[in-house]
Amino acid sequence: MLNPKLKLNPKMFNQDVEQAPIRKGFGIGLLKVGEEDENVVALCADLVESTQMYLFAEKFPKRFIEMGVAEQNLATVASGMASMGKIPFCSSYAMFSPGRNWEQIRTTIAYNDRKVVVVGSHAGISVGPDGGTHQALEDIALMRVIPNMDVVSPCDSIEAKKATLVLAKTKKPAYLRLAREKTPIITTEETPYKIGKAEIYWMPDVGLAQVGIIATGSLTYKALLAAKELEAIGIKTKVMNLSSISPIDKEAIIALAKESKAIVTVEEHQINGGMGSAIAEVLVQNYPVPIEFIGVENLFGQSGTSDELIKYYHMDVSDIILAVEKVLKRKTS
Repeated sequence: MLNPKLKLNPKMFNQDVEQAPIRKGFGIGLLKVGEEDENVVALCADLVESTQMYLFAEKFPKRFIEMGVAEQNLATVASGMASMGKIPFCSSYAMFSPGRNWEQIRTTIAYNDRKVVVVGSHAGISVGPDGGTHQALEDIALMRVIPNMDVVSPCDSIEAKKATLVLAKTKKPAYLRLAREKTPIITTEETPYKIGKAEIYWMPDVGLAQVGIIATGSLTYKALLAAKELEAIGIKTKVMNLSSISPIDKEAIIALAKESKAIVTVEEHQINGGMGSAIAEVLVQNYPVPIEFIGVENLFGQSGTSDELIKYYHMDVSDIILAVEKVLKRKTS
């Protein structure tokens, strides 16, 4: 069942569930923080509409800078503005920022501990027909290894808005990962949100979970659908939404592993170095259990619709169910 304490969207399993691009929540959130704090500024690398930064740019043209196709400058100018007391949000496709300007992010932003929010839109394979060159499947790995850097991957547009509001007020540099396509609305305005805090979205009606499913980003909804189907065949699970990959909620992860004794991780990213790897790092040091990983297995993306690619790379509901059944066998063998 859905965790009643979190006030999640009760209509999320309906066929007509409301959907919205996760990036749209960022655009709405950025406009709000811009209204609340005149030190908030925005910079974009020629993708103002795609990244939803146009809402801010239209209302605050004097606080918006169009950098053009110059992602290295995007990072360094944002760092310079942060050093003068501004709160910069800089956006592009994730393949270009942090994909193209990682060294500038590392050295000018994180090394100097500048308060900049790097916004990587169109992450994962949701870019679809744009193909493998534009599908950032390595960005979590790139950003979570940088000291001082928070890494946040919201599960829906409402959580993306909340993350934007929170990140504007923190003192650390951060990376905000956003998907392109519309995804079902999972949360509500009343659902609690905090950087560094994981939440259990799905739990058994009674008894303990046999498997813990830990998901991040747009595939969180797929994990919830899988949990619902698994419940119907008598397999009890808990689904954790891990939107904060760094800092990571070690206590919640360890507690879930201790209860379930088996974990499945779910992400629209390379398995190598991604959120699943971060989970494995926590558990191997504290409470080792069998783990199965859902994600892209050491491959580049390709052109296709988002749904086609999710199926092709084995990240769909049926694949999550198979991973749960597999890890259950490993647990009992």
